[in-house]
Amino acid sequence: MNFDDSLTSMSRQPPEAEDCPIWFDEKKIDEVLFCQDFLRGHPMICVRGAFFTVDGRVEDEDMLIKQIHDLIKSHITSSVAKRAANLLDALRVECWSPPLPLTQDRIHPANGTLFLDGTFTEEKEFCLNRLPVAYHPGAPQPDRWLVFLNDLLEPEDIPTLQEFMGYCLIPSTKGQKMLIITGKGGEGKSRIGLVMRSLLGSSMNTGSIAKVETSPFARADLEHKLLLVDDDMKLEALPQTNYIKSIVTAELPMDLEKKGKQSYQGQLYARFMGFGNGTLQSLYDRSVGFFRRQIILTARERPADRVDDPFLAEKMCAEAEGILLWALEGLRRLTAHSYQFTISERAQRNLEESVSNGNNAVDFMRSTGYIAFERDAAASSRDLYAAYKLWCEDNAYNCLSMKSFCGHLSQNSGTYGITPTNNVYIGGSRRARGFLGLRVLTRTF
Repeated sequence: MNFDDSLTSMSRQPPEAEDCPIWFDEKKIDEVLFCQDFLRGHPMICVRGAFFTVDGRVEDEDMLIKQIHDLIKSHITSSVAKRAANLLDALRVECWSPPLPLTQDRIHPANGTLFLDGTFTEEKEFCLNRLPVAYHPGAPQPDRWLVFLNDLLEPEDIPTLQEFMGYCLIPSTKGQKMLIITGKGGEGKSRIGLVMRSLLGSSMNTGSIAKVETSPFARADLEHKLLLVDDDMKLEALPQTNYIKSIVTAELPMDLEKKGKQSYQGQLYARFMGFGNGTLQSLYDRSVGFFRRQIILTARERPADRVDDPFLAEKMCAEAEGILLWALEGLRRLTAHSYQFTISERAQRNLEESVSNGNNAVDFMRSTGYIAFERDAAASSRDLYAAYKLWCEDNAYNCLSMKSFCGHLSQNSGTYGITPTNNVYIGGSRRARGFLGLRVLTRTF
């Protein structure tokens, strides 16, 4: 019997069983006795205003108020709804608990507790995330799922997805990555999101990754969630990337805000998984730090003669127990490798291409005929930027601002083998900022 069913059975007792509840003296409800009696039958704890049972977070508090309402309406006849809401607040105080620990050595399937060392017990503990799928070590292999993946991804990229899906089973950000799968459309990428829902249930949100940056309340929606899936990523460049980067690598509590409430410090461990026709780009953030947080896989093109099965998602979700075992294999491989994901050469090229698309200064520094790397050479920032603008004009690219361009060279000076300086001679006894180890070439026709 689940939590809501047990509450329903409690509210439907025969009238004679409800005549003299211990918390009602025929005049008023004793809130303390009501809460204690309620919690004896329905153990809960309250963490930062949210209720948790051994089955995870109680997502629908309106239903909880309705159940309390049904319990008390036989005994009081005025302001019943208001009293039910007050009793819910009293329950928050009565079962208050400090934050639950982020246990990363176990997952909580529907039928017990599974430790990553393979130990399984049917005992349940209070947890942040109870999965809707049961753990059965003898569950059959998910054949439809595996065929789907072979059609969707290159073989060398499937282990990456396996590891990332396993990574999403525990409340951890140690992998410090988000997963992006791109394609031209129609390949079936978004069905992965439906399968993840069958594994994670209410511990997964669907929405916009971009909204995490633009909405002040979107981050609080990710509290106690394992995953955010964006199945139709927008291609517009992000105005900011601070929050996305912080959540992907979150190790400390961060500021969260709910509408109409004071902001507070909360611990986020949600991972991001996005599907779209392109990768995430930023208007202003050209740093490698933004891109290195992404794993970018490319879907295979959809065969022109393929006939899609409209029920494929349901068939794959029916294999959830087998898919859970498959994802656990990826999680164990990931933890054995200290949270270093398997990245194919293809995925690495995707990342390099994304970096270049987001910051064409990278391609300029690899170009020929405009600059040369020479140990004893020096070039001013002004001359380098003039060469870069010429390169952009020749290649029909938009230019970065001088500040962004020079900032990129300074931040990546070690990669390029150059040294920032403020002592480049520019004639007339004048010296200016620039870089050692680099020379601007005169263009020849």
